[in-house]
Amino acid sequence: MSVDHYEVLGVSRDANADTIKKSYRKLARELHPDVNQEAGAEDRFKLVTHAYEVLSDPQQRAQYDRGGDQGFGGFGPFGDIFENFFGGGGQSQGPRSRRERGQDALLRVDVDLKDVIFGVNQDIEIDTAVLCETCEGSCSAPGSSPRTCDICGGSGSLQRTVRSVLGNMVTQSPCGSCRGFGEVIDNPCPTCAGQGRVRASRTLSVDIPGGIETGQRIHLPGQGEVGHGGGPAGDLYLEFTVRGDSVYSRSGDDIVATLEMDMIDAIEGASVTLDALDGEVTVTVKPGAQSADVITVKNRGVTKLRGNGRGDLRFGVHVLTPSKLSSKESDLVAKLRELRKPAAPRLAGAQQGMFHKFRDRLFG
Repeated sequence: MSVDHYEVLGVSRDANADTIKKSYRKLARELHPDVNQEAGAEDRFKLVTHAYEVLSDPQQRAQYDRGGDQGFGGFGPFGDIFENFFGGGGQSQGPRSRRERGQDALLRVDVDLKDVIFGVNQDIEIDTAVLCETCEGSCSAPGSSPRTCDICGGSGSLQRTVRSVLGNMVTQSPCGSCRGFGEVIDNPCPTCAGQGRVRASRTLSVDIPGGIETGQRIHLPGQGEVGHGGGPAGDLYLEFTVRGDSVYSRSGDDIVATLEMDMIDAIEGASVTLDALDGEVTVTVKPGAQSADVITVKNRGVTKLRGNGRGDLRFGVHVLTPSKLSSKESDLVAKLRELRKPAAPRLAGAQQGMFHKFRDRLFG
């Protein structure tokens, strides 16, 4: 038997969405099995519910107006058959909770090279979702509370029986009135608009471990966004970028730099006190130093993230040869040449270029 959905709801075929909804709510209150125990009331309630599901959806209504919906008396499209067969038929699982777990968040943090030597405590500003202090996550305005949905009776779902090629089948779908929650909030919290959470900035104090590298992350459980309905917060992940320094750079757990020196100091040797990232350091250059030599100061590098101890501080020597000499200096060089009698410039055996040699020694 074909059923006229418009007739079931008592509305005209050109009725708008608001008129259809008002008629459905009125009939649903009158015919709900928990309210009306008369014979046939439950069947009429199912008809009213099915009619509303069709006419409240613009696409389904258009299809029905074209004669494409057979209601309870036909077989409906094959897509509905399989949806009914594999979908949420059977016993109700109860209403879904408004409290949902919050989303995880990823925040990128910049840190200076000097701060990763030993680690640092840093205050980080986070823009996130926090618990609404007005309603404390209840979503209702102060002094009010949700009411049980009068359409689904608090179950959060509606069931209907349809006839298909597989026989009569019972399908279950979320209640459109309460959206499956089983409760309706008539007076939502004015602060959070019924979300149970608000956007806000908060400051988080984070201990950044020594030895952290660019791209590495720290996992902070429960520090992400608070969920809808005041649900538990998700997790926060901090991804770090280590900022470069104008003098020093990093190679694994080692700190490296270039030490420029005059030719005379390279010949005679020298001792110099320098400003390192973690304080002063004294560097001794042995006589006869060559460009690309590496001077290592043990245990003055970065704290090892995994394991004990620190890396090293390494200086790559770069000898500066004067490009201009005074006449007196030229005379001295000439005397030195006469004393040393150096060999003429010559080809050396095949070996690594000076630049690559320096790079490999310095950066390992």
